[in-house]
Amino acid sequence: MRLNVSTDLTLQCPQPCPTVAVLRPRSGQAQWVISDRYEISPWQPATEYEDAFGNLCQRFTVPAGQTRISVCSEVETEDTLAVDMDAPRTPVDQVPDAALVYLLQSRYCPSDKMEEHARRAVGNAASGYAEVEAIRRWIHENHEYRYGVSGESTDALETMAARAGVCRDFAHIGVALCRSLHIPARVVVGYLHELDPMDLHAWFEAYVGGRWYTFDATQEQPRGGRVVLAYGRDIADVAFLSNYGEMKIDAMTVKVDRA
Repeated sequence: MRLNVSTDLTLQCPQPCPTVAVLRPRSGQAQWVISDRYEISPWQPATEYEDAFGNLCQRFTVPAGQTRISVCSEVETEDTLAVDMDAPRTPVDQVPDAALVYLLQSRYCPSDKMEEHARRAVGNAASGYAEVEAIRRWIHENHEYRYGVSGESTDALETMAARAGVCRDFAHIGVALCRSLHIPARVVVGYLHELDPMDLHAWFEAYVGGRWYTFDATQEQPRGGRVVLAYGRDIADVAFLSNYGEMKIDAMTVKVDRA
């Protein structure tokens, strides 16, 4: 599936504001970036670097006043998600070095406190992919997708207590429950074709059967048409804007269309 994806932001700053953005997808195993365009108006000098998780980060200073950031990419991505109910759990001693960090508890995924919850969620599911799918299904069936019940500092345990949240909250629960069972898991942010309402989206991946698989507790069934922007331990690692000064987002438009 070939997709045109874009994010258009209008920002207001009372004074120059150092900023790091994660708005540009990169080519990888699951996607190939055919072309992209990154525009800052009024133009500001910018640099790009790769963070500890392999994400492309753009660093610049947003000037005082109004600034528009527009990022457009054409990406070839998978039509369908890989599914393998027989994929076994990967023993920890065989987990790749780069994935070990995704076994640790993090700020919004307190997995060290969640093993009992995880064992109830997986029930009698076979070890591996089937366990993660049981977790995904349990989140979907027992939590309401609802705005206004969580904030930027809400963690997985708080979302479970509220039984409601948005995509980032569902992803945090999935990640935390997987890690509590010693299954590496990471939060993913990006685009999803035909998401309603359209916005940047979050889901999670788990490392089983010697590879990463995608899981999305906001959806009834596995859905392809995803473009990844960033991976991280939790949402704190994958913020699309990190501003180090006062900043207001006046407008934000996200689009995903078939190319």
